[in-house]
Amino acid sequence: MKIPKVIRTYCPRCKTHTEHSVSIYKHGRRRALAQGERRYRRKQEGYGSKRKPEQKRFAKVTKKVVLRLKCNKCGYMLHREGIRLKKAELAEVVK
Repeated sequence: MKIPKVIRTYCPRCKTHTEHSVSIYKHGRRRALAQGERRYRRKQEGYGSKRKPEQKRFAKVTKKVVLRLKCNKCGYMLHREGIRLKKAELAEVVK
């Protein structure tokens, strides 16, 4: 799916509709020393068995793509709820 690089939508900081530049959100690397990660590693330890059963086959064919919108007026960033797409592509919209 082709997604426009600029979307005109509501900015909660400006409290009005402004143009937002669009990018695809990518999560950062997980921190090894975060409490949740330490707890997860501790639970995974043991003699051969896993905490949860391993998945035999894929349940989903696609990943959810989250859009990161940045207001061109004030610079406020917000995330747009993820939608399932096989391929997301940022494209210039010609009017």
